[in-house]
Amino acid sequence: MSDLNNNPAARYGGATRTAAEIDQGLRSYMLGVYNYMTIGLAITGLFALGIYMLSITSDASAAAKTASGAAAAIARGQFLTPLGYTLFATPLKWVVVLAPLALVFFLSFRVDKMSVGAGQLTFWIYAALVGVSLATILMVYTHTSIARVFFISAASFGALSLYGYTTKRDLSGMATFLFMGLIGVIIASIVNIFLGSSMLQWIISIAGLLVFAGFTAYDTQDIKNMYDANDDGTVSGRKSIMGALRLYLDFLNIFLFMLQLLGNRE
Repeated sequence: MSDLNNNPAARYGGATRTAAEIDQGLRSYMLGVYNYMTIGLAITGLFALGIYMLSITSDASAAAKTASGAAAAIARGQFLTPLGYTLFATPLKWVVVLAPLALVFFLSFRVDKMSVGAGQLTFWIYAALVGVSLATILMVYTHTSIARVFFISAASFGALSLYGYTTKRDLSGMATFLFMGLIGVIIASIVNIFLGSSMLQWIISIAGLLVFAGFTAYDTQDIKNMYDANDDGTVSGRKSIMGALRLYLDFLNIFLFMLQLLGNRE
């Protein structure tokens, strides 16, 4: 069985810090990762709710007008406001969709050159942009089913992350298979844009859920193993931000795939 603690000071009883200090440092580091992730999810939720409330109206006279002059309706008795129409029914919708993707790549490639404060701010902005793009799920699914799926996702994520943190099994061998599964899900999703198959979408949702369940356990263990007792505050802070981003994406995808399976549409 391989030794999952790759910290030389911890393994060989280094002179700089005691084992108790290293354990406390690891707990503080992981707590920082989970705190960043939780704050990011809270920002996403608040922005999704705020944009949704600003984008929907029951007053047809106050709704945005389409090219034909009719109110922009999304459901019986619900209409898009001018802001909602601009964000979700004009070419600007592609900016709403693609901006978070661009920012997550920017953060991933530039975090090593950022200060901890700049990395935090970029993560918060990313979480807010994701919230704007996710406002549409509040228009599609019933709010009761969204809340139910969120709590199921949170419980599942917590159990998987706890497993990744506590297991003595080396999960690094899962990385290749998980990445291949992710590529398969992405390709199938693109294909289904043109096919529009409900059966294929169901298969994609199941596969995506399994892939990100695996990623949750794997990422948690990998983030834990990234801890080094000799890191200074800047390096440790950057690792915490990137760890939080990885777990944030795992949770978000578990939630979205589970919502496709269990959510009730309006």
